Amino acid sequence: MTSDVLHRTGRPGGPRPPEGRGHMIRRRALTLLIIVLLIGVPAGYLMISANQSRASGKDKEARYSANSLTQGWPSKVQRRLYQVPVPHPAWWVATYETNNWKTSRLYVEFETTDAGLSAFLTSMGVQQDDLKRDDITISERDREVTGWKFDRPGIWSGLVNEQKNPAPTHDVVVNEGKPGFPRVYVVSRTVP
Repeated sequence: MTSDVLHRTGRPGGPRPPEGRGHMIRRRALTLLIIVLLIGVPAGYLMISANQSRASGKDKEARYSANSLTQGWPSKVQRRLYQVPVPHPAWWVATYETNNWKTSRLYVEFETTDAGLSAFLTSMGVQQDDLKRDDITISERDREVTGWKFDRPGIWSGLVNEQKNPAPTHDVVVNEGKPGFPRVYVVSRTVP
C-alpha cells in the first residue's frame, strides 16, 4: 500500500503521474508565447527601425538633391548659421541652400504678418524704415537660381544687411501688396 501512495504523490524515486491534456495545452501555449516574444518582438523592432532609417535617408536625399526651392522651414542649424530668423507665424515657407568652396547661400521665402515682418527685421538688426521702396536688392543671378520674379504687381521694397565676416550678408525683398500679409524673400550668403 505504501508503494501505491508513493506512486500517486509523485515523490522522487517513483514514476510521475501522466500529464493531463489541459496541462499539456497550457504548457505548449506558454512555450509558444515565450518563443514569439523572444524572436518576434526583436524582429518586429528591426523591421520598424529599418523602415524609419530608409525613410530618413530618402528625406535627406530629396533635400540635398533639390535644385530649386522646396517647401518647408530651414533647419535650426541653417537658421542659426545664415542668421535667418523666420518669424512665427509664417506660412508658405520655402528654402534652398547652395554651397561651394567660395560662397554658401540660403534662399528663404515666406509670408507673415506685419508684426512678423517687424520681428524678423528687428532680429536681423535692421528696422522696417530701412526698407527702400522699389529697391530690388536680390541679384539677377539669385533670381535665376530660385525662379523669383519681382515684376508682379505689388508694393516692393528691399534692403541689404551687410555684416562683417564671418557673419552673413542678407539681401531682403518684401512685397507688401497684400495688406497685413507681406511676402518676404531673403538671400543670406556667407563665406565658409
